[in-house]
Amino acid sequence: MYIEDEELRSLYQVASADHLNAIESGLLHLEKNPQDKSQLATLLRATHSLKGDSRMLGVQDAETLVHQMEELLSAVDKGEQSFDPSICDRLYKGLDAVRRVAREATTGEAANISIFHIVAQLMGAMDEADAPASMERPSASATLEEPLFGIEEALATLPEAPSAFVPQGLSESIPDLPNDFPQANADAQYTIDTIRVKAQMLDGLMAQADELSVAKLQIAQRVEDISELLNLWEDWTRETTRWKQQQGQVDTLTAMQQFQDLSQNRLQQLGTMLAQLRSQTAEDTTRLESVANDLETGLRDLRLMPLSSVFSLFPRMVRDIGKQQDKDINFQIEGGDILADKRILEEIKDPLTHLLRNAIDHGIESTVDRLEKGKSGTSSLRLRGYSSGDRIAIEVLDDGRGLDVEAIQRSALRKGLHTEAELAAMTPGQIQSLIFAPGFSTRTTVTELSGRGVGLDVVKDNVERLKGAIEVESTPNQGCTFRLTVSSNLATTHALIVSVDRTPYAIPLDAVETMRLVSRKELFNLEGRLTLNWQDRPIPVAWLSDVLELSAQVPVNAESAQLSCAILKVGTTYLGLIVDALVDRQTLVLKPQSKLLKRIRNISGATLLGSGEICMVLNPQDLVKSALKGSSNGAIAERQTQVRTKTRVLLVEDSIPIRTQVKRILDGAGYDVTAAVDGLDGFNKLRSGQFDAVVSDVEMPNLTGLELTARIRQYSEYDELPVILVTTLAKEEDKRRGADAGANAYLTKGDFDQSLLLNTLRRFV
Repeated sequence: MYIEDEELRSLYQVASADHLNAIESGLLHLEKNPQDKSQLATLLRATHSLKGDSRMLGVQDAETLVHQMEELLSAVDKGEQSFDPSICDRLYKGLDAVRRVAREATTGEAANISIFHIVAQLMGAMDEADAPASMERPSASATLEEPLFGIEEALATLPEAPSAFVPQGLSESIPDLPNDFPQANADAQYTIDTIRVKAQMLDGLMAQADELSVAKLQIAQRVEDISELLNLWEDWTRETTRWKQQQGQVDTLTAMQQFQDLSQNRLQQLGTMLAQLRSQTAEDTTRLESVANDLETGLRDLRLMPLSSVFSLFPRMVRDIGKQQDKDINFQIEGGDILADKRILEEIKDPLTHLLRNAIDHGIESTVDRLEKGKSGTSSLRLRGYSSGDRIAIEVLDDGRGLDVEAIQRSALRKGLHTEAELAAMTPGQIQSLIFAPGFSTRTTVTELSGRGVGLDVVKDNVERLKGAIEVESTPNQGCTFRLTVSSNLATTHALIVSVDRTPYAIPLDAVETMRLVSRKELFNLEGRLTLNWQDRPIPVAWLSDVLELSAQVPVNAESAQLSCAILKVGTTYLGLIVDALVDRQTLVLKPQSKLLKRIRNISGATLLGSGEICMVLNPQDLVKSALKGSSNGAIAERQTQVRTKTRVLLVEDSIPIRTQVKRILDGAGYDVTAAVDGLDGFNKLRSGQFDAVVSDVEMPNLTGLELTARIRQYSEYDELPVILVTTLAKEEDKRRGADAGANAYLTKGDFDQSLLLNTLRRFV
């Protein structure tokens, strides 16, 4: 049954999720504390509320199931039944079924369950083992008199159900819940569709919006003040012109004295008005900055949610897997009140799921093994979250067998990841980190739970995509700790601004261990790689221009005795990056990537600096991989004699994301790119510089791409200058207009391919 009314559907989605989570939490608690009457009362209230909501909105199957769950809990409350494991299992099965029905009601996704059989199992009239694997209902031709999977006797034992429970749909053929439903539910894409916001937070945002309106009026007043200055300038200009025209008609000395007095008066007026404008503008700027910062913080905080939003998904999973493997697990959660960005919670769910499964399957021993080792038969598994500065750390800790270092070494040798000599030179921590290598496993058999081809390398990649890192610490026979650290906010980042070939780049500060000047004498080759001794350890060094594959000119600092170096740390790996200059530290707002282009290696986003320059934000994880993959020793002597010449390209594009991405493509291909924000800006830059080609959008303010092309062709010195138009206008008449204006090529963004752009440029230049 699908709820047609959009508003009611949305309300039921939120309310049912809250009630279902409360019921699951209550069941988990009661399973360990069956004598807790207050929790039982809370559980009964949650089931009653969910039943009422389902009845009100006509979700009859959910009402039927929850009614039976409520009846079972009421029997426990009255002392008619004890809260034993079998009852708990039946309630969990009912809960899973209600989840599917609620999902069907809110998304239209078919529940594919047999309500009849679930109700029978809830009431104890049928054991799950008695039902066939498919749990299908009889076909439309079946009659109630025919044997129904051997449970006709069970029908007689069922109590009177609410009006919603009638043998409706018995003619349908719908399978029951699969045995691995909790597992399937955990594997589903986890998204957070709604965020609850406190009324006072919304009131605060409204107040800040009102402040913006005031700031807007003040800026309008400053425009009036500037108009008065212009009027003063025009009056002064007219008076000066008039005085010049009167030369020779009046006494020169008198006229000069009058003009001097007039000019002195005007200068005084101008000075007073400018001083007032500067003071008022400073006040307006301060006020606007304060309001903008408060508004930005308020809007960012709207996306913050407690870690408990995702942590609450795991107690049931741990309980079911532990029961499946016959392991008694004491699962504890800490730090659920720590706030994190909504996207972090969505993205971190899968890595945590994998780590918890691995901890149960690989790390925690069976009860028999634990007792033989002198351990408690009940194992400990903890999920802990805490904040550290502007980062969030999440730990998965178990008291199991720990990592087997020897097994890791054997597997590394078997897979050819390292030689025996390399492994012998590694520390225990470095050996343990090998478990994050792609496809790494110490097991020779595959289990359904963990080891299905998805290893810890995928977990590592997912964490690094969140600008985070993962570490492991293990002690034999005492346990293992996986620690994930991610930024608490993905919209802004603190970054180090560096310069390469007079172009700024940003490196997230959380990956920068230190910055220093490096003498050329400190650099040496080790096993064919440029190396630097830092803190008594050799670390690889690379030129950022090489890592970014900028086939540009000789670096600005190629002749200098001291080189600017940023030392990065990603996980346990260090890398020294040599740049032209270490410019500044700034807090940046990341701009979303353009949909035209897919993810670009080494780049995580783009931003605008205070100077208005476009700045690419680099991806530290990619930088390390790119640097270590290639031979970036880049002999310095060779660099000093290299002569690189670049083809100069004028890029004219009014869209910031597209301008940023296309500039990155052209930079990477070795072009010297100058960007312009519209057609008029592009023409002015063309007239003031020397360019080998122009790449331009068509639809732009001030001067369109067609108008720009036509104006370029009016000058004979630009007769041979290639002009390439890149636009979304794909009709034949649009292409004809481009050719008529004088464009050499016309590329459409709909089927945009960066190789097509580069090949086109190479044809003309």
